[in-house]
Amino acid sequence: EYFADASNNPAWQRGMQSCDWITAAPIGLESRYRQHARFVGRDVISVFEVTEYVAGHRIRIETVESSFPIQVTRTVEPDGDAACIVRASITGGPKVPWPLSMLARCMAQRAVESDYDRLQAVLGA
Repeated sequence: EYFADASNNPAWQRGMQSCDWITAAPIGLESRYRQHARFVGRDVISVFEVTEYVAGHRIRIETVESSFPIQVTRTVEPDGDAACIVRASITGGPKVPWPLSMLARCMAQRAVESDYDRLQAVLGA
């Protein structure tokens, strides 16, 4: 539940300035939130919509307004005694020339990996 609630993102995602739900709780299909992030020294303001949601297991979000359009799928799978495996798949990104897109992809991958290390620390896992 912590992982699915975008208002928690600034606590574990580097560069995340704010995330606020536009729609009322509870989180579900078509829920929307606005986020303000900084990536490569630039402000990125986005509105995301939940396009798939299985409480405690899976959430898929897609940008509906952004200069950095992406789709994110996050899953949480049990892995033994009180442990779990968290996975994320991120597709999309800004339309830029190929060399820049490869650089942006590498930078984003490193950022995501360190974000998940922070998530683990925040959850005390």
